[in-house]
Amino acid sequence: MKKTNKQKFNLGLFVVISSLILITAIYFIGKKQNIFGKTFTISAIFSNVNGLRLGNNVRYSGINVGTVKGIKMINDTTIHIEMVIETKILEHMKKNSIAAIGSDGLVGSMVINIVPNMKESEPLNPGDTIVSYSKITTNDMLSTLNTTNENAALLTSDLLKITTDINKGKGVLGKLINDSIMATSLKQTIENLKVSSAKTTKTIDELNKIIGSVNYDNSLAAVLLSDSISVIKIKSIIENLDGYSNGIDSVINNLNDVVLEFKNGKGTFNYVVNDTILVNDVDETIRNFKEGSVLLNENLEALKHNFLLKGYFKKLEKEEKKKAKKMQSN
Repeated sequence: MKKTNKQKFNLGLFVVISSLILITAIYFIGKKQNIFGKTFTISAIFSNVNGLRLGNNVRYSGINVGTVKGIKMINDTTIHIEMVIETKILEHMKKNSIAAIGSDGLVGSMVINIVPNMKESEPLNPGDTIVSYSKITTNDMLSTLNTTNENAALLTSDLLKITTDINKGKGVLGKLINDSIMATSLKQTIENLKVSSAKTTKTIDELNKIIGSVNYDNSLAAVLLSDSISVIKIKSIIENLDGYSNGIDSVINNLNDVVLEFKNGKGTFNYVVNDTILVNDVDETIRNFKEGSVLLNENLEALKHNFLLKGYFKKLEKEEKKKAKKMQSN
């Protein structure tokens, strides 16, 4: 069956349109994969890629600069990511840049965000491996939130028990809240403490005034407070007085013993004190001695006037006068 011109035209138009669509798709895909531009590769190591796929965008400071070229799992905790980056951005990147996997919007595909480090570093070279940073995933946040909820539930339960006990008057706090007498006593105690504190403050102020009024030039208190030598002397005097006091006590005790011996003993003193007859005899003897002494003096005076002994007594007076003169001249 021969084809009509209309059919041939439609076929040709379909082929042309299909070719244009194919070329356009190839161009955009190639542009996205940087097939038609100069590129270089860098790498990063992650422990979790969070759904990253080949061809996902790579951004540097929020600008699309490349795509993900390869994803290779080294082990269960190490995943090697290879990225294709446009050469024109190489001069702006440094070795200490940090790569992190993020989401392109709320429900978009995953992207690799490369963030520049503020610290100084060497320029990035093709083939280098940069440092990676794993962000907290939604599962991690949900797990943490679940733990927080469980802790909040336990805390609420404990708080409910404490509140119930307080309402029932259990414990010190419950008694303070429900017992009006105890609350009044506590209030009175606090008032007493306030009064005591005020009195203490007043006493301290008065002491400060007394200390401030001390004349540090003339007063004895100032000497005692400031002169350490005087303090040492006074301390020595007090210690000596203490020693003297002990000595006096010892003498008094000895005197008491002697008095007791005199009172209770049988010695001469006790005999003299307690025997009234002997005392009278002694008194009589002393009176006789006095009378005899008077008579003796009278006899001597009479002998001086006797003509037989008068020359002898004059001679004795002359010798005594000579001795007195010699002593005065010496």
